[in-house]
Amino acid sequence: MPGRLPWVPRPHHGPFRDLPREVAVLTAVSFTVALGFGIVAPGIPAFARHFGVSTAAAASVISAFALMRVVGALPSGRLVDRFGEYLVMAAGIAIVAVSSILAGFSGSFTQLIVLRGVGGLGSAMFGVSAQTLLLGSVPSEQRGRASGLFSGGFLIGGISGPAIGGLVAAWSLRAPFFIYGGLLAVPAVIAATALRNAPRRADPGDRGTTTPRLAQVTRALRSRAYRAAASANLADGFAAMGVRSAIVPLFVRDVLHRSAIWTGIGFLVVAAMNAAALLPGGRAADTLGRRPVILAGCLASASGMVMLALWPGLWGYLVALATFGLGSGLLDVAPAAIVGDIIGDRGGTVVASYQMAGDIGTVTGPVAAGFLVDTVSYGAAFMLAAGVLGLAAVLGLFAQETRWRSPELAGRRCEVSAVSTAGWHRHRRSRSPAACRRR
Repeated sequence: MPGRLPWVPRPHHGPFRDLPREVAVLTAVSFTVALGFGIVAPGIPAFARHFGVSTAAAASVISAFALMRVVGALPSGRLVDRFGEYLVMAAGIAIVAVSSILAGFSGSFTQLIVLRGVGGLGSAMFGVSAQTLLLGSVPSEQRGRASGLFSGGFLIGGISGPAIGGLVAAWSLRAPFFIYGGLLAVPAVIAATALRNAPRRADPGDRGTTTPRLAQVTRALRSRAYRAAASANLADGFAAMGVRSAIVPLFVRDVLHRSAIWTGIGFLVVAAMNAAALLPGGRAADTLGRRPVILAGCLASASGMVMLALWPGLWGYLVALATFGLGSGLLDVAPAAIVGDIIGDRGGTVVASYQMAGDIGTVTGPVAAGFLVDTVSYGAAFMLAAGVLGLAAVLGLFAQETRWRSPELAGRRCEVSAVSTAGWHRHRRSRSPAACRRR
């Protein structure tokens, strides 16, 4: 049957119960990609220092990857709309794999940072294409749960990878790059074969009637729901990377006067609460609506940041990170579900702009929080993150609920699913813009 993966059975039990097959395949792909990245990430700064550069220069290798993800997001969306998700996904993973292997052979710092930047472009291609395909493969009533499972694959892979990568890096600083590149062959093959016949929102070759890419983003930005989703993604990236990853380790050392072991314990608490929130948060987004979950996620994460600023003891630190992890887990599902609700026939560019918002938060967070730590205090950095999350909560408060609405973008056709989930791919039908109303 077209649009199906006949050799991958539809799960009838477990977390993937009654979801389209593409969800399980994409979750497996996300786990493998995150596992590989986790393997290589711990050794990157040390490998860069191997070339005799400063600590700041070594850290710029990580920034180069993140910055090129931002630069490559919108072009990746255009590629998805033109050539299809699975081709862009396979090409993106292949670019990351080849650039990683070549980075392992780097003979200079310049070669290393350039190759990591190229890897960032490939990562943008993978991220945009995978999420576009995921959101287009499931009906509205399952989109939150599917987003939670997809994020869970990244989370578990991201937790498992550093443990392996640390051991490998202790043996050889170059070996993690080779393992990462080789491991990515698995998701590249899956993307090129298992997802080849996955359903798309539009035929890649039918470009004559497609709304211009800039117009798609402009229409999305007119939607209060989309602005709320993008703002929540930016705020989560800002807080998770700018504060949790960059500032919390220094806070543990300088304020709590504890060893790095407590940093690891705190991060484990965040990951555990994040994982615990994904499936319940996804179900809540599908049953209660997207907006309540976004509000709860932003407010919980902001509360965690405020606790870090005002309750600096060890127990306060652990409770604050647990609260933050819970909120961050909710923000992994509801904003993406909103984007899936409102994207049109060509969703690549809109998904790309949404992901770019999160990457902007990831890039700017460490700089802004680090500046406040140097000039004011750790508390000021935590309160800044809480303020960014609070602003996203305000936008979410005034956003339309998209769970029970057809897509809001004017001037295009909207997709309405049949009541039967099993018949999602067979019974989708188009409606005119005038028919896009609250169910």
